[in-house]
Amino acid sequence: MATTPVFRMGSLDHAHIRVPNLSDAVAWYSAHLGFEPVEHYDFWANGVEGGPVQISADGGRTSLALFEGSDPRAMIAQVNGVAFSVDADTFIAFSRSLPNGIDHPDGGPLTREALTDFDLCFVYDLVDPWGNTYELNCYDHAGVRAALVDADGITPDRKWPPELYSSYLETR
Repeated sequence: MATTPVFRMGSLDHAHIRVPNLSDAVAWYSAHLGFEPVEHYDFWANGVEGGPVQISADGGRTSLALFEGSDPRAMIAQVNGVAFSVDADTFIAFSRSLPNGIDHPDGGPLTREALTDFDLCFVYDLVDPWGNTYELNCYDHAGVRAALVDADGITPDRKWPPELYSSYLETR
């Protein structure tokens, strides 16, 4: 009897942490726990109003995404949660399995159309039956765009216009 392979969430990528002041939090995490800002993700902190500062103590393999908890302009809802990262093939297979009994944070079923494009990665936000929030991320942006978004005609949600990221890259 053949069994369907079980989806695996992948490796821990980052956790969302709310703090009252970003610069104070970065300084504290640096001085006490050895975290440093991850330059690869500084677009979110410097290019997007209300974006997080990504800090890491292991060179960026895992990180904390620090959001200013009182900032009403935050790019995503201010909830704590954990993000996992998978490769493009796993991400695409997960997407094509939806809906599959997993809910979206809005309370409805998670569907393929709930995909978010953050320019550096594609993301699905999901919740477990107890309301704990998770992200499933894939940083192979070009691969997911070609093999899923374009191939299947999905229009991802965006938190800002794509030109913002393009102009940010031009200044680097």
